[in-house]
Amino acid sequence: MCPRRCGANRLAGQSGFCGAGADAEIFRWGAHAGEEPPISGVRGSGTVFFSRCTLRCCYCQNHPWSQEGRGESYRPEELATVFRRLRELGCHNWNLVSPTPWLPMIAEALAAAKTTGPRLPVIYNTSGFERLETLRTLEGLVDVYLTDVRYAAPASALEGSGNAEVVDIARAAIRRMWAQAGPLRCDAEGLAVAGVICRLLVLPGRAAEACDNLGWLAETIGTDIALSVMSQYTPAHLALKREPWNRRVTREEYGRVCRTADDLGFTNGWIQEYNDTRVESLIGFAMSPTPKSALRDFFPANDAK
Repeated sequence: MCPRRCGANRLAGQSGFCGAGADAEIFRWGAHAGEEPPISGVRGSGTVFFSRCTLRCCYCQNHPWSQEGRGESYRPEELATVFRRLRELGCHNWNLVSPTPWLPMIAEALAAAKTTGPRLPVIYNTSGFERLETLRTLEGLVDVYLTDVRYAAPASALEGSGNAEVVDIARAAIRRMWAQAGPLRCDAEGLAVAGVICRLLVLPGRAAEACDNLGWLAETIGTDIALSVMSQYTPAHLALKREPWNRRVTREEYGRVCRTADDLGFTNGWIQEYNDTRVESLIGFAMSPTPKSALRDFFPANDAK
């Protein structure tokens, strides 16, 4: 499914590089307010935080489930019930966070969920570490791509995320996403219904790389792309003991990136306000899991597990 192509036969009991097996694993699901405005809206994004990740970012805020594998297993019919529950909660969309290892199960669950009610827009929330062949299979399944472009130097990608090829892979992926989904489109309420949003998380000591990525986006895709420039980097996990990953981004670093975005002519999207404080409830490692028992009311009594 992912660029590592580890070849694990998960149906035969083997685990992939990411630790994924035969059943989808989820740490948390529910209405989430921490995304960009057209994703979160006023009632929240119906977000499913899948366990396992194809990268090993040293600063990952979601490491308890992305790397340590916390979470519970869900059969496709149970995952479909999660989607139905999110719809009943009034969420604006189905937001799949780090979904790549679980795409066959997700496709089956979405198909089942759509037979019992309205189809919500599907958000593909990814690091950008994606195979082009996999992305092609998502046409007709995914409406909005919410992706990252973090590095411009292979050495930084290797140091930060454990794979030097992330730069080329993420850039190729966003070009494919743009070809499939195009500019961000919103409905009359300002909610995203289709298109691409590119996140640019500014990393400590690497403002120049963020500026390089802005230049690449402007030249390759154009300034019409919806851009989300983010200052929220918070040292976590292994980064706490590694320089310069163990510090916040400075106001000067962030200002340089914001000025570059303005100078290049980007006008669509959002520039996060620089703030020295952090919203604890929106930091991954501070989040509580959603117990699988929360679905019990939505299964027949003899099928609840």
